[in-house]
Amino acid sequence: MTKEAAEVLSIGGREVQVTHPGKLYFSRQTQLSKLDLVRYYLSVTPGALAGIRDRPIVLKRYVNGAESDAFYQKRAPTERPAWLRTTTLSFPSGRTAEEVVVDDDAGLAWIVNLGCIELHPHAVRSGKS
Repeated sequence: MTKEAAEVLSIGGREVQVTHPGKLYFSRQTQLSKLDLVRYYLSVTPGALAGIRDRPIVLKRYVNGAESDAFYQKRAPTERPAWLRTTTLSFPSGRTAEEVVVDDDAGLAWIVNLGCIELHPHAVRSGKS
């Protein structure tokens, strides 16, 4: 099996790598790849950002496609672009979590590449926009 080359998209002056662009995320009725999904989100960026801009996001990741199980990732991945903003949330338990904040279409494409089909922003703003 050959490794599929990543697709690099230039979005707002930033480069976003889409790994495994041909990987099917929806396959039962409509065949949509990960790259198709990224392009869809880029086409609806204004609406998507209206609900998530300046809000920390819990990443609900479908790494094996929409028809497989997902998992929640509260903390920002350690390997992320330097331009991707994060904020630290404090919880009543005293614990903290550094979470992703998506402010633009490049950030949206980046989280969709992680398998985030659903967007789960917190009800608070980071206050740094």
